Amino acid sequence: MFGIHDLTLFILSGFLLNVMPGPDSLLIMSKSASHGWRAGSIASLGIGSGVFVHVLAAALGLSAILASSSTAFTVVKYAGAVYLAYIGLMAFSQKTNTHSDEKLSPDLLPITPFSMQSIYWQGFLSNALNPKVALFFLAFVPQFINHDASSTALAFIILGIIFNFNSMLWCHFLAISTALASKRLKVSNTVSFWLNKIIGTLFISLGIKLALAAKN
Repeated sequence: MFGIHDLTLFILSGFLLNVMPGPDSLLIMSKSASHGWRAGSIASLGIGSGVFVHVLAAALGLSAILASSSTAFTVVKYAGAVYLAYIGLMAFSQKTNTHSDEKLSPDLLPITPFSMQSIYWQGFLSNALNPKVALFFLAFVPQFINHDASSTALAFIILGIIFNFNSMLWCHFLAISTALASKRLKVSNTVSFWLNKIIGTLFISLGIKLALAAKN
């Protein structure tokens, strides 16, 4: 249907790829641990929106520009690297509760509509500005589309929606499980302080890794 073949293999492969740790998973876990599952869920929705950008870009042939143009790839790559480093610096500067004897609970930390909007855009930009994701869709999805399909763009979009749906299932599971684990462990201020430092370091490292990444 629509020139798509081996759909079961596509779904299974996509799920395994989603489970692999990366910037998206790290962002969801950090937001869920510090603000609760709702924040992790909002970050997931932002990431899912970013995935749709790559799906549509690949379907319309825009991702091919990143694959063929070193300049375009470099510009997007550095933009994504800078943004990942920015998220890391934000984690470094995040303050914990001033009462050292008070236990942190994700459900008790205030989260405003503005901060929810900020978390959404963090998820969106961290994914949309990653050119490696664009190249992934350009290389992975066409393997499950027949060469003689009547509309490869439509088939590409359908597979992208399926991939993103499965991705959202995993991302929301990750958000909820991380929040529950954080609540059970009742992370202290000291542990939370060092977790922020570790998360910040990881994001900065991912930014550097992306900045040094080759196109192929």
